[in-house]
Amino acid sequence: MGLYLNPNNENFRRTLTREIYVDKTMMISKINHLMATDNTYICVSRPRRFGKTIAGNMLSAYYSKGASSRELFAPYKIANEPDFEGNLNKFNVIKIDVNGEYQSARNKDSVLERLTDKILKEMQTAYPEADIAMDMSLADAMQKVYAVTGEQFVIIMDEYDSLVREKVPQSLFAQYLSLLNGLFKNDTLRPAIALAYLTGILPIVRDRVQSKLNNFEEFTILSAASLAEFIGFTDSEVQELCEGHNVSYDECKRWYDGYRQNGFEIYNPESVIKSVLNKEFADYWGKTSTYAVINDYIQQNFEGTKDCVIRMLAGESVDVNVTHFMNTMTDFSSRNDVFTYLIHVGYLAYNKEDGTCRIPNKEVRNEWFNAIESNQDYKITNKIIQDSKELLDETLKGNEEAVARALDTSHIHVTSNRSYNNEDALQSAIYLAFIYALNKYTVIKEMTTGRGFADVVFIPFVADMPAIIIELKRNGSTETALTQIKEKKYFASMEHYVGKLLFVGINYDEKEKTHTCKIEEFMC
Repeated sequence: MGLYLNPNNENFRRTLTREIYVDKTMMISKINHLMATDNTYICVSRPRRFGKTIAGNMLSAYYSKGASSRELFAPYKIANEPDFEGNLNKFNVIKIDVNGEYQSARNKDSVLERLTDKILKEMQTAYPEADIAMDMSLADAMQKVYAVTGEQFVIIMDEYDSLVREKVPQSLFAQYLSLLNGLFKNDTLRPAIALAYLTGILPIVRDRVQSKLNNFEEFTILSAASLAEFIGFTDSEVQELCEGHNVSYDECKRWYDGYRQNGFEIYNPESVIKSVLNKEFADYWGKTSTYAVINDYIQQNFEGTKDCVIRMLAGESVDVNVTHFMNTMTDFSSRNDVFTYLIHVGYLAYNKEDGTCRIPNKEVRNEWFNAIESNQDYKITNKIIQDSKELLDETLKGNEEAVARALDTSHIHVTSNRSYNNEDALQSAIYLAFIYALNKYTVIKEMTTGRGFADVVFIPFVADMPAIIIELKRNGSTETALTQIKEKKYFASMEHYVGKLLFVGINYDEKEKTHTCKIEEFMC
């Protein structure tokens, strides 16, 4: 048993002592299945605080010969699976925290040499019969152990991409590539490796050198496949936690949901756990990083970036092509690259079905607001957002002129490079102008209501707030818009809502580029 070779199960044991632990042990069965089908090289990439390290510690506790973990796993789901005993504590595990090694190294230029030396010394102690020399590569040493003993290895590398994200000197980066290629592109060594499990924020880098690591099966935030439910919390897990701790599930969903993968709604575990324990919804995830991550990349302002960001701030989804990003920190050549990167780090959510991205939830949206507040390119956007609370108040008071003036400003802003006559642009203007309403309302675009589709419906999820139905007209009249709401009975499908309704008719004059507004109250 060592620190790197065949570690014990202490890290995972400590995780299980936490006040909240969500059972993710069935991931072991999935990994065992992949190993049995020769998918033995796996890379799992997710944003920070999504549980990647805990999953790695769990796998280490299960596979490592340096641990005795039968009793540790006995209370959990995996213990009842037929394949539980087959691989339990049967492998030589080499576990490496790449980021931890780099950050703690006094001489960062020699961090890989030092790491290799430490692992080789543990291998010498564990396998004196293998005659391992200190000038060997790690790959050569593993090959000798396998040749002498027939024992296979499981390699677990946490934060494998940290040397990519840290933008280390080229010489160190080249050493790292050599280490990875020596371990994972070595056909002679492959029989000795039962499993290679890499985790990181970014997927495998797709440049000319690292593309040699294309033998890894990747489970990313873009395509999580069969591992989707095991990294992050699922909707059913969050609902159970909220019910068990007397916390509002609906509010938790608004704050932390939004990452849909392979049919699962995925939440940020860090934020869910802290909100449940503290009985308070807040920006927990943002406190562990900085909104500068967003600011640094939207400042590059490739063509179309600003327009798309404004639409996403207003609650919309935008198209994104995720296929060209090279998974590096340097090769950004379009807004698609910027948005794909922000998807990987968790500041945007990706919809694989329609190829769009959006801001996933309230917690992350607050980080976006912080970013644009300090970005001069978004000065007008920030002013509209700051004024949106006052606009909602004025709308509830029936101040029709205030609504019209706000939409004049918002419409010009969101349509700077888009057609004024586009109905989507009109709706975007409303979303942005009323963005504060997201704190009190569920906003639905083109809601099926009565005998048609209401353009925008605001349904309150807090007490004593009226519902709002907005109908848009171009080159018509506000009276026509209100008449349509009434005649088509847009309020009819809101059968579970009881209380005050505001009908808001908005007309846009294309020639004058101005809005008019009329507001009426209705009780249901």
